[in-house]
Amino acid sequence: MSPATGSGFNVGRAVDWNLAASLGGRLARPEPAATDYTRTQAVEQLAESARAAEVPVREVTGLIEGGDVPEARVVNRPEWISAAAHSMRVMTGGGADGEARPGAISGRIAGVQTGAVLAFVSSGILGQYDPFAAGGGELLLVYPNVIAVERQLRVQPADFRMWVCLHEVTHRVQFRANPWLADLMSESLAVVTDESGEDVAQLIGRLAEYLRARRAGSNGQQPEPSSTGVLGLLRAVQSEPQREALDRLLVLGTLLEGHADHVMDAVGPAVVPSVATIRRRFDERRQRHQPPLQRLMRALLGIDAKMSQYTRGKAFVDAVVGKVGMTRFNAVWTDAETLPLPTEIDEPQRWIDRVL
Repeated sequence: MSPATGSGFNVGRAVDWNLAASLGGRLARPEPAATDYTRTQAVEQLAESARAAEVPVREVTGLIEGGDVPEARVVNRPEWISAAAHSMRVMTGGGADGEARPGAISGRIAGVQTGAVLAFVSSGILGQYDPFAAGGGELLLVYPNVIAVERQLRVQPADFRMWVCLHEVTHRVQFRANPWLADLMSESLAVVTDESGEDVAQLIGRLAEYLRARRAGSNGQQPEPSSTGVLGLLRAVQSEPQREALDRLLVLGTLLEGHADHVMDAVGPAVVPSVATIRRRFDERRQRHQPPLQRLMRALLGIDAKMSQYTRGKAFVDAVVGKVGMTRFNAVWTDAETLPLPTEIDEPQRWIDRVL
């Protein structure tokens, strides 16, 4: 697996990852109040659900890589932050020690910023499959957040925990059955984060042009930050190869999330009795109005864009599987050329015509 080293500026070595992990852990929001019994039950039930979800997920997806079912790691928020910092370091070519360059003040500043972002995200993430973890990949389940959300939705804890595991185990199966996916992510990220050879004047010019167009399109009013706007801002200062690599990452993320949501609903009725109630209430939660500061943070971090990935990706997978079946759909996992193009995510028939 090739980390995103690039040929010039190296993002991974510009961040003090140890500082990011330790500061993020200290900044993480307090976990929901719970008795030792509740916490122990949640940890044990999530671990068991992750094991139990593997077989039905493999059967529904047809992605059977033949290996033993690996154990999930059930973690709290600081532990997730530490794992996420390690994964980000590997993805961005930060090396094995996690240290910024000696004496690099900018590395500590970047570490503080990264730690604050991870702390914000840590209170909302339920689980994550990390293909860049030591040992070849690891499934993480964040039990305090699972407890918080199941209380908020007022659903059966055991059902909700299995439902969450179905989604996250699908990601584990996707990556373990198709190891090239992690390589593609890493290679694309290397292009997105490579700033070598860029003319600063060109970057500023593209950014100024983008902002002028945005202002003109909003009748002189400063547009409200949105996920689309933030992605547009990012694309405005990128070279064409960087834009293409970002598109690959966005399309891949949309496919992976949509496929996992499709599998959740396909497997759900057989193993999660209250799946219909959970799906309805969870979708309502995704669409709930957020306070202005929360909305701004979500936009800047791309969280709203991720919510769109679930919806658009699931619609794509639902349409293709409904028309040709899961076996033929699995041609999507052949290689990078069979992934949907950006224009095909919202028009599944175009992908069917091109690939099948």
